[in-house]
Amino acid sequence: MMLEFTEWLAATPWSVALRESFVVWPILEASHVMTLMLFVGTIFMVDLRLLGWAFTRVPVSQFDRRILPWTIAGFILMVITGLLLFYAKPLTYYHNVFFRLKLLIILAGVANLALFHLKVQRSQQTWDALPRLPTAARAAGLVSILVWSGVIITGRLIAYDWYECVKLEPDSFLASFASCPATEAPEIAAGEAY
Repeated sequence: MMLEFTEWLAATPWSVALRESFVVWPILEASHVMTLMLFVGTIFMVDLRLLGWAFTRVPVSQFDRRILPWTIAGFILMVITGLLLFYAKPLTYYHNVFFRLKLLIILAGVANLALFHLKVQRSQQTWDALPRLPTAARAAGLVSILVWSGVIITGRLIAYDWYECVKLEPDSFLASFASCPATEAPEIAAGEAY
């Protein structure tokens, strides 16, 4: 069902126009990277504060209030540009191993973020007086750094064609993970099986 949707999406006039544009595509890609830098940069600042590795003179509650609006803005713009990039090349991304891995890592990052804001951060008012933040807050900061670093790495690897469907063994785990279409074995396709 998802494959049919991406095939339909790829055939829409706006998708074709975005994909074939010499001006809009590079601007869109650069905008995605810039908004990713804004989002991840501000997240890392908060994470470093949670870990007690930087900005320790600023109370956590104050630091969070100053940084959070920038983080939210970066996230919203990053999602919009990311969706437009997907819209431009849906089939390419649909079958890309690194894109799928990136989505899984993003889910882990969003889960960590939700857990932090809904559960761990409840006692944040008491953190300003503590010499060292609670273990749960520090763990959330460390997980966040690892997860968003993974998003950056896998996002960068999307550009490489190492694991395109035509290069994968048809029955391999990676071919299944990327939902590569079933193809005939090379011997049969070349007429050598008989």
